[in-house]
Amino acid sequence: MINYEPFWQTLEKSSENWYTLINKHHLSSSTLHRLKHNQDVSTRTLNDLCRILHCDICDIVRYVPSADDQLL
Repeated sequence: MINYEPFWQTLEKSSENWYTLINKHHLSSSTLHRLKHNQDVSTRTLNDLCRILHCDICDIVRYVPSADDQLL
């Protein structure tokens, strides 16, 4: 399962916050809600977050094996 906990840690260390992501960078509140609940987001969103936060993808997302993963 994809986990966005690193995103929240990276966001906390940055000068950005939930408000600036929505109002300054025009991310939707539904996108932030999806991140908060480890739901799917697009690679474009991940790219935007890396650009906004000046970080690498590993600072946004990590893979955690889960019994809920789909069967291959």
